[in-house]
Amino acid sequence: MNRFRLFQFFFQGSLVKKVGIGLVSGVILAIISPILQPIIGLNLAAEAGFLGKLFVRSLRSVAPLLVFLLVIAAICNKKVGAKSNMQDIVVLYLLGTFSAALVSVLFSFAMPTKLVLNAVQTGLTPPNNVTEVLGQMVLNVVDNPVNALFSANFIGILAWAIALGIVLRHSSDTTKIVMNDLAEGVSKIVYFIINFAPIGVFGLVAESFASKGFGVLANYAQLLVVLLGSMLLTAFVVNPILVFWKTRCNPFPLIWLCIRVSGVTAFFTRSSAANIPVNMDLCKQLNLDEETYSVSIPLGATINMGGAAITITVLTLAAVHTLGIPVNFGTAFLLSLVASICACGASGVAGGSLLLIPLACSLFGISNEIAAQVMGVGFIIGVIQDSAETALNSSTDVVFTAAACEGEQRKLAQKSEKAKDLT
Repeated sequence: MNRFRLFQFFFQGSLVKKVGIGLVSGVILAIISPILQPIIGLNLAAEAGFLGKLFVRSLRSVAPLLVFLLVIAAICNKKVGAKSNMQDIVVLYLLGTFSAALVSVLFSFAMPTKLVLNAVQTGLTPPNNVTEVLGQMVLNVVDNPVNALFSANFIGILAWAIALGIVLRHSSDTTKIVMNDLAEGVSKIVYFIINFAPIGVFGLVAESFASKGFGVLANYAQLLVVLLGSMLLTAFVVNPILVFWKTRCNPFPLIWLCIRVSGVTAFFTRSSAANIPVNMDLCKQLNLDEETYSVSIPLGATINMGGAAITITVLTLAAVHTLGIPVNFGTAFLLSLVASICACGASGVAGGSLLLIPLACSLFGISNEIAAQVMGVGFIIGVIQDSAETALNSSTDVVFTAAACEGEQRKLAQKSEKAKDLT
């Protein structure tokens, strides 16, 4: 009986509610652990972090294989002449990223932030220019397929999966059935892993509070307000406008669902790659076209980087305000453009968006030494910045995919009504 109840808890009911229980439990454990540590000689919250690492590692390990097989299966079984929504989705990705950068520029001017810079060694080497970032993206496309799977290089995985999917369209029906069965089998494994999200979130939250806490963030309160404010404006103002533009329907039910399901999980895993299975499962629940989301979701995890664009822009302008450098509209617009381009390549750079700050700082003649200190500030607030950035990036992948699919359905319905009127 107890085993049956345990099965029901993990595999039935609302996953969001169960994640909420895990979150609250993690906070409680982090609070009581310092009290219990002298008695039991063990920091339970820190030890619980293993559960979070296990959950994230499980998702990240299965995500590349899931994407690889789903894309091959979707393309090789794609009906000839069937229309794809990928063009609309890519346009939404690019518009969303650039709009996020513009929002962060406006927010940074409304609340100019100054930093107290201290030399911080990051141990990472930032790229020298935009060409280097884009060049790395191109190299990722032609990566060895086995290495792409091992290193979770989703650009390379997509390139090989699309190529194999196109070639296998001319294969036998038996081969296509096998690819579908393999994709379905991995999907079931993903479903099994996702159901353990409450335990994973419990471990992640407990460890975060136990090891870092939030007291260290007090000195950067205004910077966090600008960062989080820009992300919230993007999520609840810019994205709804873009969704309404495509669907002509109330966008907020979709926005809230994606943030509640995808955004919350991404906030705690802090990994777009780990959240790909969660996003695909959500797309399936929304009854979206599998041929579309099997490509758009992993692609979004690579190039849809509104949160990264915000981080690059806000921290760069904070450095500019700290140094008293004047900024006009033209330079701010150029910064938004550069931040958007850099953000799209952030997945190909070790360290992500923070490592691209020196590129943006170079627009204002800021030295690499100062830019490195700004990066150091980013690493200090990373416990919040990186979590919120990933939540925005990942949830928006589903938002824009759903918007494009619903927009296409609306167009088809309008054409059908016009055809009826003519007859």
